[in-house]
Order: sequence, then C-alpha cells, then structure tokens
Amino acid sequence: MLNTNQNLNALHDMDYVQLARLYWLETKFEWLKTIRNPAFSLPALSFPVIFYLFFGVLFNHGNVQASSYLLCTYGVFGVMGPALFSFGAGLAIERGQGWLDIKEASPMPASAQLISRLVVAMLFSLIIVISLSVVAVTMAGVQLQLWQWLTLMAIWVLGGLPFCLLGLALGLVLKAQSAPAVVNLIYLPLAFLSGLWMPISMLPGFMQNFAQFLPPYHLAQLALKVVDLDAGQDSWQHILALLIYAVIFFVLSRLAFNKKAR
Repeated sequence: MLNTNQNLNALHDMDYVQLARLYWLETKFEWLKTIRNPAFSLPALSFPVIFYLFFGVLFNHGNVQASSYLLCTYGVFGVMGPALFSFGAGLAIERGQGWLDIKEASPMPASAQLISRLVVAMLFSLIIVISLSVVAVTMAGVQLQLWQWLTLMAIWVLGGLPFCLLGLALGLVLKAQSAPAVVNLIYLPLAFLSGLWMPISMLPGFMQNFAQFLPPYHLAQLALKVVDLDAGQDSWQHILALLIYAVIFFVLSRLAFNKKAR
C-alpha cells in the first residue's frame, strides 16, 4: 500500500509535459524491444504476406476478385497476430519474469503499459496491411479507389482493438511457459474457422453458421463490404458484434487484473 501511495503522489507531482514524455518513452522502448525480438517481429510481419503471396497471388493468378477478397481477409489475419501475441504471450512472459512487478513499483501509471502496447500493436498492424496492399497492387492487379484503401486501413487497424483486449485477458491469466502455445491454439483455429484463409462460402454450412459467432468473421465482413464481396449483412451488425466482444474481453481483462492484484 505504501508503494501505491508513493506512486500516486509522484504522479500528482508530474505536469502534463512530464506525463506525455513518460508515455512517449514507454512506447518508444516497447517498440524497440518488440522490433528487436525476431521471434515475434519476423513471423508477425512476414507470415501474412507470405500466405497472401501463396494463396492470393499464385493460386489465383489473374483472378482479381479472388485476390481482392483474400486481401481483405488476410489483412484481418495480419492484424490479429500483433494484437494477440504482444498482449497475450508478451505480457505473460514479462509477468513471469517479474517485469510487471517492477513497473508497478515505479511512479508510472498502469495505463502507460497498456497504451504503449496498443500503439506498438497498431504500428505493426499498419506495416502488415501496407505490405499486403503493395503486394496486392503490384503482383495481383488489385485496383481500388483511394477512399477504399483508406477505409480498409482504418477497419484493419482499429478493428484490432478487440483482439488486443482478448490478448490482454490471456496475458493476465496464462503462465509464461505456456502462453505462446496457447495463443497459437487460439489464433490459428480462430482465423481458419472465421474464413480468413479461404472464402467462407467454401466451408461447410455448419462452419459458416458457427463463424458468425467469431469476432474475426465480423471484422473480415466489414473489410469485404468495402470491395462489395461481403456476405450481405448490414455493417452495423458487424460493428455491434465487435463492440460486444470488446466489452466482454475488457470485462475479462478487468477480472483477471483484479484477481492478480489480490
């Protein structure tokens, strides 16, 4: 309790410039730590592009519609990775190493840790979707209007928030040794069952129905609506579903944090 009171007093003594610098430094070092970790940065940046090259370009050479479809879905697949692994596996590993306890004992708001991870995850997502877009234009012949590109970027990057919250909940409950494997067991089946690796219409009927209960499906449908290749539901249904999932994951994260604090 003494450390908590001292931290609160230290925060009260800081002005807005000092707080802004604190947030900036935490984000900067989180970025440097993440980008210098090849076990995370290389797969996160390269796998979505490699998969899109294989399935979206080589397998569908000359079929611009199929390449446009898979661009939207692999964009969702790409933004899920940094969100789940930075918050999920990364947070669990740091918690197991005791780094979170050190940060909690320092005069730094807990929100700085979360915001820095969120910014880094969004930056990684932006790099991934820009890379996918470059491949789509130069190698698959995908041509969209400027407003479509900008809308897709916004959907992809902002749509990663529910997955950040899911990763946060996982990072607060998983053990460091098991976190990467468990996150993979959630990430890959979630992507496949949501129709991100192949058109949802190619899956069996019961799997198509089940996909509508998964958050990646709704984010993919929002992206597909921009290129008029979605399943036909209204945009508000997908936005509402993503908001509901975000609230659920936030509540789970809060419960996990409160349990850890006891």
